[in-house]
Amino acid sequence: MSKYIVCALYRFVSLPQYKEIQPPLQAKMIENQVKGTVLLAKEGVNGTISGSRSGIDALLKWVRTIPEFSEIETKEAVTDNLPFKRSKVKLKKEIVTMGVKGIDPNQSVGTYVTPQQWNDLISDPDVLLVDTRNQYEVAVGAFAHATDPKTTTFREFPQYVSEHLDPSVHKKVAMYCTGGIRCEKSTAFLKKQGFKEVYHLKGGILKYLEEIPEEKSLWKGECFVFDERVTVNHQLERGSYDQCHACRVPISDEDKLSKYYQQGISCPACYHKRTDEDRARYQEREKQVKLAETRGKTHIGDTSSN
Repeated sequence: MSKYIVCALYRFVSLPQYKEIQPPLQAKMIENQVKGTVLLAKEGVNGTISGSRSGIDALLKWVRTIPEFSEIETKEAVTDNLPFKRSKVKLKKEIVTMGVKGIDPNQSVGTYVTPQQWNDLISDPDVLLVDTRNQYEVAVGAFAHATDPKTTTFREFPQYVSEHLDPSVHKKVAMYCTGGIRCEKSTAFLKKQGFKEVYHLKGGILKYLEEIPEEKSLWKGECFVFDERVTVNHQLERGSYDQCHACRVPISDEDKLSKYYQQGISCPACYHKRTDEDRARYQEREKQVKLAETRGKTHIGDTSSN
């Protein structure tokens, strides 16, 4: 069976010509049969893509010919199935949405900590460890003793900081996220709020799982990822969770036993947040998905879209 490469990439950099990059980048993705979504904004690039080894290599070679992307950050994993169905390049105001103006990781950012240094840092009792991810991500795995801000979107993180963190009290703050990109902004935000010692895990959870042996790891559980694998375990293999196709939240085998679970329609996390009309719409969508599968096709199509 063919293996596919899943590649996460990002780069914070001044990119005033970001709109001009969209058409050729999308064309290169299609040419090399690379699927996934890439976001472009004035502040840089962010995305997760998947394809063959040769396809990913060819695309990245082209991307690095753009001077601003010559040092782009990438992280890779291997999977048996192509986790994306379309090739998309989207134009955005931010490549990771915090919703606060004037936050520029190129100007000020926290201190990078390598996976090899991370255990010692977060074992320091004077360090407050904060998970910058959303609550549904934290629920499937986190570092031991990390604080969960219980956010539903990254936009809520600044409010959490204003209500719960104080630079005169919290002298050392360490933060982490899936691949490192959210921490670029969260640490820049804290620095702007007057926090002096701010640290973040370089490469995020995925880099830590890649480089730290499980027997020495302080990570507990699995890691949510933004593709059809849903979660990965400590070996970066596909995890044990599925995903509710109605609300996109990870669900366990136990969740599937709930009376509120219907495949593609609802789960315990979203049942009471949706109307009967919503569920009827999801039910029709699920019907169309299954019909497309029986015909050997993909319901959402396999064409490129902006």
